[in-house]
Amino acid sequence: MVHLPPLPGAPDYDEDAGRDRIRSRAVSDARALASGGCDAVMVENFGDVPFYPDSVPKHVVASMTDVVGRIGEEVDCPVGVNVLRNDAEAALSVASATGASFVRVNVHAGARVTDQGVVEGRAHETIRLRSRLASDVAVLADVGVKHSAPLGERRSLDESVDDVVTRGLADGVVVSGRGTGHAVDEDRLARAARACDRHDAPLFVGSGVTADTVNECLAHADGVVVGTALKVDGETTNRVDEARVRAVVEAARASESET
Repeated sequence: MVHLPPLPGAPDYDEDAGRDRIRSRAVSDARALASGGCDAVMVENFGDVPFYPDSVPKHVVASMTDVVGRIGEEVDCPVGVNVLRNDAEAALSVASATGASFVRVNVHAGARVTDQGVVEGRAHETIRLRSRLASDVAVLADVGVKHSAPLGERRSLDESVDDVVTRGLADGVVVSGRGTGHAVDEDRLARAARACDRHDAPLFVGSGVTADTVNECLAHADGVVVGTALKVDGETTNRVDEARVRAVVEAARASESET
């Protein structure tokens, strides 16, 4: 994960440092991730709290397009985009304009209760927009996304995977713990893996992955999304620590060789 500092327009935006600091920090983090052996990097407007629920202003789209484009020029690996809290249209547009390879959509189908209120999936809009843009950007969709609760009756993991993959036409599934940095319960992860197998969809673990747990995660999942564990001192808002990146990547590679 490349967690962006607050962008222009966000309450905590640093006017003195300006846009140049955001660009240089993002590129530096992306280079550290790529040099440390990550297979891909994903860019997210993590510093833009409090998040817009489902539609960010145009200046956020412009800022992210600028940063994602620069990262794409600097790293030789796939780049992804996540626009918080749930602006799939913006993420897909940024990715398509910059040549990024994938987007993450926190709520692609159904609805979740979040600190932004009720966030509703718009798979019908996202997938149709991808067609209109003649884009091949992959959509990775969360099921039971972190920092949220179900609205109404809880659906099974198999039903949720069916919602995003079969009915929502997502290309992959992300399962997370209850919040940023929190691990996924092993039983839940195993059930998600079985559901994804039935629906022929790749599964990614979206939170709480560390050098100590990546082996267990990859026993069930096809890949992992790692943020906090790769940062200096394990703090989410700190810079990426290349040594930490290498530790997680080496543990993951060891897991692959064992299988």
